[in-house]
Amino acid sequence: MRTLFAAVVTAAMLSTAAASVPAGAADAAHRGSCTRDLLFCEDFDRQPLGGPAALDWGVDTRNGTLTVERARRGRVLHVHTVDNGRAFLRVDDLAVPGTRLYGRMRLRVDAFPTAPDWAHFTLVEATGTGSTEVVRPVGGQYAPTVPGIFWGVGADGGPTGDWTDWRQSAPVTEDTWQCFEWMLDTDGNRVAVWIDGVANPELTASTTRHGGNDVPFVLPSVTAVKIGWQLYQSGTTPGTFDVRIDDIALATRRLGC
Repeated sequence: MRTLFAAVVTAAMLSTAAASVPAGAADAAHRGSCTRDLLFCEDFDRQPLGGPAALDWGVDTRNGTLTVERARRGRVLHVHTVDNGRAFLRVDDLAVPGTRLYGRMRLRVDAFPTAPDWAHFTLVEATGTGSTEVVRPVGGQYAPTVPGIFWGVGADGGPTGDWTDWRQSAPVTEDTWQCFEWMLDTDGNRVAVWIDGVANPELTASTTRHGGNDVPFVLPSVTAVKIGWQLYQSGTTPGTFDVRIDDIALATRRLGC
């Protein structure tokens, strides 16, 4: 997996990523409160324990499982994979009005990969029409040269190629609940990420600022979002991965944590 470093973030993107959220917007979807104006919402509290039984989301797995289980915070989705397996909750047939799609989830990863070198993982993936780019706003990579494991924006399947723009300013945290938010904006092909309510200006991308080939990065009009875990190399350490996910929401506004 190639790791490329991009140029300085533009002032316009910094402004978008760092913008604060009005209290009302944050409160409307705080801690799994599903309101009607959301494009999708799942807090798992109404799901039966065990294997997925939802009608409004699908499952995409290979060497992995999804299980609804009890936790101290209520019911959560337990994502389990073996080696380079995958296990995703999949939201299809999205119709996003306007240019912006915002997402939010809370997650806890038991352990991240420390082998093989450059092991790359994805937790959120978006696809759609108008572009073949498979956009990965929440993912990361083990970088043995630092060494460390870092979050990064990435993509695959399009003209920009297969890339993960991991950043040392965004080290991962194991076995801790965190809130992740992301924005995909087809106006300027912008990607922005917040962790625990704080924007990281380096976890961004745009038409000309990204980690791939020197061609324009064009976001699709998103029609499907996958949330879970996938690792792309075999022979991993550890040999299995466990992620807990809660309070998933997709909307046309930033939701807050």
